Amino acid sequence: MPNISKRISLFSESAIARISHMAETYEAINLSEGFPDFPPPEALRNRLKDIASQGPHQYSIDSGAQNLRQALANYRQTFAGQTLDPEQEVIVTCGGTEALMTTMMALVDPGDKVVVFSPFYEAYGTDVLLAGGEPLYVPLGQPDFTFDADVLEDAFRQHPKAIILCNPSNPCGKVFSKAELEIIAGLVQKYDAFAIVDEVYEHIVYKPTEYTYFSNLPGMYERTISCGSLSKTYSITGWRVGYIFAPPHLAAALRQLHMFMTISAPSPLQEAAVTSLGFDRSYYEGLREVYTKKRDIVMKGLDAIGIPHNVPQGAFYMLMDISEYGYDDDTAFCEDLIRKLGVALVPGSTFFHEDVHNLVRLQFAVKDETLYEALNRLEGIHCMKR
Repeated sequence: MPNISKRISLFSESAIARISHMAETYEAINLSEGFPDFPPPEALRNRLKDIASQGPHQYSIDSGAQNLRQALANYRQTFAGQTLDPEQEVIVTCGGTEALMTTMMALVDPGDKVVVFSPFYEAYGTDVLLAGGEPLYVPLGQPDFTFDADVLEDAFRQHPKAIILCNPSNPCGKVFSKAELEIIAGLVQKYDAFAIVDEVYEHIVYKPTEYTYFSNLPGMYERTISCGSLSKTYSITGWRVGYIFAPPHLAAALRQLHMFMTISAPSPLQEAAVTSLGFDRSYYEGLREVYTKKRDIVMKGLDAIGIPHNVPQGAFYMLMDISEYGYDDDTAFCEDLIRKLGVALVPGSTFFHEDVHNLVRLQFAVKDETLYEALNRLEGIHCMKR
């Protein structure tokens, strides 16, 4: 038999998927997979019921249903103040995952370098490698996950094709300040690079933190591909409706590749998703209040137990410090935690290029009662000390 593709050796099974499978086996509370465990808004569910009988049920145009692209352009105008042409600057993708992969494949040639901040969502490094590129990892220093501008410029001196920026960040909940983004923008321009911005958590930002759209910074729109998804904002991760905002000269290339990657996102779900983009600002304020409450429940509970953690500024993740429990292997800690206490978290080493084994990631996009039960179980964590 011939050998399988060499690119398969570039990555292994997702640690998040492996932990989730183990959580199911032990009937543990799963705080590893980053998706809401509560339903989408009722208006969205009702619209989907109508579409189930009315359609559409066939392929949409490859760049996405026209009414959804127009709704996305209106949405961008409302929140980012940008006026986009839905025919030339908006592409609907099969989830944010495809948006990122299409962007990477369209921009990166074999041998090109891409700057990636560490910690990072596990797909980023893999996407770069699958495109034939080389990740250049730049550490975000703890506890506030800021970067050293000199270290970042050292990476840019290697003339990367692009930088990928997750803002707000998975896994640490970092929201980059305007001043930080201006430093990044200056380097992108100075070294003639692109910026790929993952904005999937743009509406989950905690007061008093302010969110800045990177593509609004001077000189950045023409160099920025903004990737997003409706998944987390509307609790529809299974719908697989994502999008790309890009200037026409880049969107044309992205659209061409996207057509051969997935043809189109699911047509019935595109049609239903239009409803969500019509929600007024009160929906997004309510979303922030919901997640602020959940974040505060977890932080108060961890503080009471005595487990150190960072304070996320956005998204619905935080990192817990497990140094005092005597484990030099964070994966072994997470496996023991499932077996002994029935709570599933993700090994922090999954997200770091550096040799970090004292952190684990907790996601809190679950019902309040689930959080309270998980915290109740974590009260027994001190028995895990070695």
